[in-house]
Amino acid sequence: MFESLRFPVIAAPMAGGPSTPELVAAVTGAGGFGFLGAGMLSPRVLAEKIAKTRELTDEPFGVNLFVPGKPSDADLSGHQERMAAEASRYEVEPGTPTWDDDSYPAKVDVVVEQRVPVVSFTFGLPRPEDVRRLHEIGSKVIVTVTKPEEALEAEKAGADALAVQGFEAGGHRGIFKDDPDSPTGGEIYGVLAALRLIKGVTELPLIAAGGLVHGADVAAVLAAGAVAAQLGTAFLRADEAGTQPTQVKALAVADRKTDITRAFSGRPARGLVNRVMTELSAQAPSAYPELNNLSKPIRAAAAKADDPEAMSLWAGQTYSAATDGPAAEIVARLRDEARAAVDRAAKLI
Repeated sequence: MFESLRFPVIAAPMAGGPSTPELVAAVTGAGGFGFLGAGMLSPRVLAEKIAKTRELTDEPFGVNLFVPGKPSDADLSGHQERMAAEASRYEVEPGTPTWDDDSYPAKVDVVVEQRVPVVSFTFGLPRPEDVRRLHEIGSKVIVTVTKPEEALEAEKAGADALAVQGFEAGGHRGIFKDDPDSPTGGEIYGVLAALRLIKGVTELPLIAAGGLVHGADVAAVLAAGAVAAQLGTAFLRADEAGTQPTQVKALAVADRKTDITRAFSGRPARGLVNRVMTELSAQAPSAYPELNNLSKPIRAAAAKADDPEAMSLWAGQTYSAATDGPAAEIVARLRDEARAAVDRAAKLI
């Protein structure tokens, strides 16, 4: 699937704006591979982004879809009150904490109709008919997993490859089931541990993700058995990324820790610690996308006000080591660093 890449680096799908057609095309043009993040996009906008990406590159690229879960039965009233207080800071009304399927069936139709070469799924397994339809048109199916049990389920569902996500990753954890009694949603593994354990239960190609921002990180996961390294945070400050300016500034200052929270979306996700994470994380229930819909107007208002304290500043643990600049230069730097890391290791072995 990624054998033809000049450099086995993948620009991760980052929902909410960072993954643009321009970023996908730039990483692809530099010898890597890029994904569009379809989560929280309408089917129409997704189709437009696919068309725009094809205007910018003739190379293959991928699309990532969020698999919808079930409506939450958690009591959301307390979190609604706390979010209402946040909304009042920005003189907006909070959103309605309703469940929706993120237009998942319609977006599956889009990627099938557009014959997207690679389609990945996060938050669970695609439906059997989705896998069948994609395979019938020659598309490859990737499922995001975080532990061996999920890997076995994905293999049984017909996945062609697995994106193995470590707890270091920025943004939402790709866990199939969110344990409401755990602040992280359940058992967690670092990317190298997850690779080792999952490689022990399946022979499917593995793509490593989680805290990879340096070429030495890429070399490490390839040495551990991955066929490619998937990087998101490393491209958040790329010129072509659609990252909110307020978040870009916070990433550049690099004076915040990261942590995992449900406060913004109702699902465990790693980001830069700010006021909302500090004050609301402990009591935030497991309820995605209900809380995501609730906080959306607040996050938008905070971004408009250039206030990072009520934004979901998703980023991986090693974000401070990431750089800015054109995506092609970031890929070139990663390649040089990876080669240097391999040379150093060869001298020590």
